[in-house]
Parts: sequence; structure tokens; C-alpha cells
Amino acid sequence: MRPVVRTALTLPIAAAALTLLAGTASAVDPPPAGSVPPDQDPFYSAPADIGSYRPGQVVDDRKITPKAGDLADTVDAWQISFRTDDSHEQPELAVTTLLVPKKAWTGGGPRPVVSVQAAEDSTGTQCAPSYGISSGQGYAASSALFGGSVLDEGWAVAMPDFEGPKSVFMGGPQAGHAVLDGIRAVKNLGVGGVGASNPWALNGYSGGAQATGWAAELQPSYAPDVRLAGVAMGGTPADPAAVARSLDGGAFSGFEAAATVSLAAEYPEAGIEDLANAQGKEAFQKARGKCLTDLITGFAFKRLADYTTVPDPLSVPSVAAMLQKNTMGAAAPVAPVYDYHANTDEIVPVAQADAVARAWCAKGATVQVVRDAVGEHALEALVRGGDALSYLADRFAGRTPPDTCA
Repeated sequence: MRPVVRTALTLPIAAAALTLLAGTASAVDPPPAGSVPPDQDPFYSAPADIGSYRPGQVVDDRKITPKAGDLADTVDAWQISFRTDDSHEQPELAVTTLLVPKKAWTGGGPRPVVSVQAAEDSTGTQCAPSYGISSGQGYAASSALFGGSVLDEGWAVAMPDFEGPKSVFMGGPQAGHAVLDGIRAVKNLGVGGVGASNPWALNGYSGGAQATGWAAELQPSYAPDVRLAGVAMGGTPADPAAVARSLDGGAFSGFEAAATVSLAAEYPEAGIEDLANAQGKEAFQKARGKCLTDLITGFAFKRLADYTTVPDPLSVPSVAAMLQKNTMGAAAPVAPVYDYHANTDEIVPVAQADAVARAWCAKGATVQVVRDAVGEHALEALVRGGDALSYLADRFAGRTPPDTCA
């Protein structure tokens, strides 16, 4: 098992306590790039003609000095804004952060790049990875942990704000589009020695695995020009309805609150807010614009039925149809996949991840399914994180991927 050089708790529950304070600029100096929250930063605003841009076309870019951890000393960093599509194929602006190790790449060929999907799991833009890395502020700064072990390999990291401008948690197509278009944007910009010829892979755990899996599944149809050497994903919430039923009323029902508010905003046609009772309308307001830490503490042990006028809102036809659209498995990834999960995962049930792995296998995908008999959600990321990197290293080296589908 490959050791993880840098401690990287690849789940925000474990990383949320980390707060890295940003430096204080002089009152007479303009604020450093990326130090202003996205809602107040023009860099995050889409131009009026965003629809005229191609998916993945760069809108703007700026070099930043990261304030999270030791990144300022170890990497060169850029924020890149680009056009992508939301869940309804409508244009919107998204941002990715490119981190390139200052140390020269000594491996064969161009430096590999991994799109690392950090598990944001939030409903506010102030929780986005780009802001956390550039400002070092609060919960968002914990995003830097997700890329640490990848950077230690000497690989570059692109970390997209895949929840987009509306902070959509568990929006499958929207997240997949943002990941793939983020890769296109980095390739199109061509800075830091990262351009058209570098090999790419995907990596994500938990909420980051949801975006990773969707990007892998959508790549053949949405972005056939984006070639992926491999995909590593673990603790994957692939079926939002199944995950919601498992979380409902439990200690981690804050994840359910985050997904409900997010999907209601992304899919108004599902009529989710119309199902809310008076308590539910108040809860919607309380859950908007929050980072995961507030959602977990504010909505623990809550049930959806307490907030709605129907006993089972997940079964309402318009809601069920929307949830199905956001469930993986309708198409198969072309890139080989390393899929790991603990059978005793207390947050993301393994059965729904197994179902998607079977669906992908049935459609011809190459998947290495790894299941640990005993494990806890956050710890599983540490237990198998090194193996995930080994899997990607083998794919970059061109070795034949293991396949448990047969």
C-alpha cells in the first residue's frame, strides 16, 4: 500500500476544524488577488456574452499567491475562469485553480496533471476551493488538503469549483461539466508548463467523488477531446435518493439539507420548495449560503418529512425524476476507474456505489472495485488514498489497468 506523504483528510468532516488565517494587507494596498469572497469579487462574474464562449474557453485568469498551508512556498498558482454548462445545458461561469509544483518535473514526458475534486459539500460560494486556497480563510482553506498528496508526487493539480456559481451540491451533470470544462480551460490557457500534451487523470473522495464519477461518465459524450489516463474515486455518493434515505434523521443529515437546498435551486421545475411547510421554508433560508460545518451542526438528526407537507418528498414524481437524472450509471466511463469504499461506511452507503459499479461494468467499463470489510468514511480516504495514487501512477505509466468487472 503506497504511503500518503502528506496527511490529507479527504473528507470535510475531518478537515472542517482546520482554519488557516490569511495575511493582513496594508490598508493602502489593493486586496491581493483571490482574497475577496467570490460574491464580492468581479473575477467570478460571468460576462454578459458568456453564451458566446465555447465550453472550456477561458474568460479570465490571474496568478495568485496561495495562503493555505505551505502552498506559497511549494507551488505556482493560477485562478482560471471559464465557460461551462449547468444541468440544463445553459452557459455559466466557473473557476478552477491550477497548482504547479515549483520543483522541476524529472519524470518521463510532460508533467502529469490531476483534476482533484475537493469535497466542498456546501451551499455558499465562500466555501469554494478557489477562495479557500487563495485566501486561507476558514473552512474553504481545508480544500488544500485534498491536493497535498498529489502535489507530493510532483504532479500538477487543477482543483475546480465544480459546484458552480450557485453552489450546487450533488448536482451531477453540472459538476461533471465543470470538471471537464476546467480541464479544457487549463489546457487552453497553457501556463506553468501545463498545456495540450500533459496527461490527465481525475481524483476525488466523498462529495469530490460524486463530481469525479460524473465527469468520468460524461466525458465520452460531453468532452471527447479530454483524454483521461485514469480515474480514482472513493466513498462515492452516486445515487442521491439512496444516500438521502440513509442519512435522513441521523447525525449527518446536514448533508441532506445541503443537497435539498442545492437541487431546489438547480432544478426549480422539480417543485421542491413547493413541498415545504412553514418549518421547511424557514429551514430553506437557514441552509442557504452555508459551509458544511454550519450545515452539519444546524441540521443534525432532522428528517425531511418534518419540513414538508407530504410524508415522503423523495417519492413525489417530479422530485424522483430529478433525483434519477442525478444518479450515475446511465453511461459508462471510457477511462479506467479505481473505485474504493468501506462496507461499513456510516455516511455514504456502499450498496448504491456497488450498484453504479455494476452498471458501469455491464456497459463495458474497466473498473477495479475495492471494498474494505470494516472502515469509517473519513478514515477510508486515508486507508486507500495511497493506493489511489499508485493506481493513477500506473495509468500515467501506461500499464494495463486491473479489471474486476469480468
